[in-house]
Amino acid sequence: MNAGLLRRFVTGRTLVLGAVLALAVPGTAHANTVGVTVKTPGATSGPASANSEISTHADCSSGLVSGGGLNQAIGTGSSVNGNHVNGTSPSANGTTEYTGSTGVVGTDVTHWLGIGGSGGQVNASFSTTPYAMCFTSTLINHTQVVMNKANTPTAGATAGLVTATCPANTRLLGGGARTTPGNTGSLKTIASFPTFNDSAHAFGAKAAADAETNPDSWTAVGWDSGANSANYTYAYAICSGSGINASGATVKVRYTEVSGPTTGSTGQTATVGCGQGDGNLVSGGAAISGGSVTTTSFTGPGSGGDHLNGSFPSSSGGAAVSDGTTTAAYWTASAHTGGQSSPGTHTDAWALCANDGV
Repeated sequence: MNAGLLRRFVTGRTLVLGAVLALAVPGTAHANTVGVTVKTPGATSGPASANSEISTHADCSSGLVSGGGLNQAIGTGSSVNGNHVNGTSPSANGTTEYTGSTGVVGTDVTHWLGIGGSGGQVNASFSTTPYAMCFTSTLINHTQVVMNKANTPTAGATAGLVTATCPANTRLLGGGARTTPGNTGSLKTIASFPTFNDSAHAFGAKAAADAETNPDSWTAVGWDSGANSANYTYAYAICSGSGINASGATVKVRYTEVSGPTTGSTGQTATVGCGQGDGNLVSGGAAISGGSVTTTSFTGPGSGGDHLNGSFPSSSGGAAVSDGTTTAAYWTASAHTGGQSSPGTHTDAWALCANDGV
C-alpha cells in the first residue's frame, strides 16, 4: 500500500472511530451534588405544664441547615388537644432565636430549633423531637437566613401571615416559623410553607403549588383562639449565600392537601415526596388550613383550637426518619383539632427538592 493510500486509510479509520465515540458519549450529563443528612437528637419530654413551651435543637456536625422540622408525640387521653407547634426555626447556636431586627440575620447556620407548646391541658406523654436538614452542595456552599416578623395575630381565629423573601439572584432552600409569647397557650404556629413574592401568589398569601419551581419566599402563619395584642409571628427563609451564581440550580415544589381533621379531638396527616428527576429533599412545610391554599389566599381552619403537631422528614408512609438518614425523600404534616368540630379544615404538606446542576 503506498504512503498516500495508507494515510487515507488511517484517517478514514480515525474518523469512523471518532464517530463511534461520539455516538457512545452523546454529551456530559450534569450531576446533582446536593446531599442531605437528617440529624435529630431524639425526643425531649415536655412541655410538662399548662400554657408553656420547651425548646429543643438538632445540630449539623457537617453541612449547613437548609431547613428543619419537629414532631410531637401527642400522648393519650383528653389532654391530647393541648399539644401544639410553637416554632420550627433556625438558630445561631441551638439556643438563641432570631427575633430582633428583620433582614439577613445569619449566615452558614448549622442549628435548628423545635419548639413545642401546650395549652390548658398537658399529658405526661408529650415530647418534642427536632430535625435538622444538613445540606451540602458543590455549588451552594454558603447560606443566609432572612427573617421577617409582624405583630399578628391580635384578633381571635384570625390568620396572622408573615413572609420572608430571599435576596435577588439567590435560591430558596427552605424556611421556618415561630410564634411568641410562648406562655399564651392558645397561640400557635399553624402554617410554614414556600411561596413567591409576586402578585400571582398574593405576595406570599398563596402557597407554592405542586410542580412550581424556584419559589423565592417563605410564609409563616400564627393562630390564636383568643385576642392578644402581644402576639408576634416570625417567618424565616433559608437562601443560598450571596455571591453564588445559583441560576443553574432548580428547586421544585411538591405539594399535597388532604381533607380533615374535621371532628373535635382528632388528627390527620398528609405526606408528599420528591419524584424521579425532581432532585433531593432539602426541606418541607406544613399547614392546617381552610383549604385551597395554593389557589386562594390562606385562610385558617374551622376552629380556634386547631393546631399542628408536626412537620418533619418521613418515609412514604409518614413515619419520621431516624438520625443520620441520607435518603429521606418525603415530608409529613401532622395536624390536630381542638375539642370542637372543625368544618372545612384541611392538612397541607410541601416538599422542596433541589438539583444544583453541577
